[in-house]
Amino acid sequence: MKILLVTRGSQGDIYPYIRLAVALKKQGHEITLSLPRLFEREAKDSGVYYVLQASDDIAGMLEGTPDTKNLLDWTRRVIDSQFKELIPMLSEHDMLLASNTEFAAPSIAEYCGKPYIRTAYGPFIPSRKIPPPVFPWSKPHPIFRPAFLWGLLNTGLNLMVKKTLNKNRKALGMSPIKDQAEHAPSNSDNYLLYSKYLGSTDSTWKYKWEIGGYCFNDIFPYDAAELEKLLAFIKKDERPTIFFTLGSCNVKQRDRFANLLFDVCIQHNYKLVVSCGWWEVGAHLQNRDNLFRLESPIPHCLIFPSCDAIIHHGGAGTTHSAARSGKPQLVVPLILDQFYWSHRVRELGIGPGSVNVKGKSKKQLEQKVVGLVTNPSYREKAASIGILIRGEGGLENICQYIENYPTQAAAEKKWA
Repeated sequence: MKILLVTRGSQGDIYPYIRLAVALKKQGHEITLSLPRLFEREAKDSGVYYVLQASDDIAGMLEGTPDTKNLLDWTRRVIDSQFKELIPMLSEHDMLLASNTEFAAPSIAEYCGKPYIRTAYGPFIPSRKIPPPVFPWSKPHPIFRPAFLWGLLNTGLNLMVKKTLNKNRKALGMSPIKDQAEHAPSNSDNYLLYSKYLGSTDSTWKYKWEIGGYCFNDIFPYDAAELEKLLAFIKKDERPTIFFTLGSCNVKQRDRFANLLFDVCIQHNYKLVVSCGWWEVGAHLQNRDNLFRLESPIPHCLIFPSCDAIIHHGGAGTTHSAARSGKPQLVVPLILDQFYWSHRVRELGIGPGSVNVKGKSKKQLEQKVVGLVTNPSYREKAASIGILIRGEGGLENICQYIENYPTQAAAEKKWA
């Protein structure tokens, strides 16, 4: 099959698609991967055929919280770009596979008459049981019930995208959509790219869906010498090692939080690994025998198993990597679905939940960090979930789903 893969976002969004593209190519499929310019090096190293998106600026969006006008302008530019770029490409392919943030994808697949698999790194399907993962209210609430919150999200989503989508649909001779939140999941096969052992599902979802696990990208190139130095640092003595990262995210309080965390580690004689990420987190910290600054990306699978605990921003990729390693984790959520994954960490008992990067005092942070390292319940539950996720086979599952798709779709059409 000729398959068009489209995604955008940060590393946790892009790396799974790169890994999937490599696997599908190896199985004999003809692959085109559309991704942001920021990841051109990774795409080139993968060996798959790729196309760089004309409108992305993901780094600019993550640098800070954009105001409403800039967010709307960015979203509308991206949607217009999707129609312009993807229709000619999809016309030459048999299938479209795109993330749920590609708002134009359902309309483009409809116009081209091609099957569309919509992937999501969280339960992004309207539900009466699960609140929207992009809201910070993950716990049950007597007033803000899931159905109400989904209605609120759908209203906002339509204000953001419906006018631009219908403008492009009209230009193509297509009828307008009434509700993007209904149109997207009902005009696609919804494939959830997260672990059923880590995320939640709703058996009453009315749309077609499947869940197969996260696609870990363990094969991207890295600095072997840097890894060797890092592992030597971790193994040099018996002191517990904490890994800290904010991934691709940025926040003004990052240096203050890193200072507090560093002070806690010094006080309790913990070793600290700080992954600098895109925004040089921890660049101001002075070298000590308990500090290692990781300045280049290295697959988490080569680091996390050697650590004692992980503190991170709560991106889907990092949350899954920490869970796969079987290590306790503490989440510092900043935006969007990071609050959902923080809630799941606490609900599953694999860590103490979250800390607020803006408001925590050293004493409050200390309580969380010490509990993260010393609580045997966190270790036991994290180890148990790690075994399940390591045996899940997320990459193999979605490859098999795609391989079987033509036969399955033909059978469903026959009996419809």
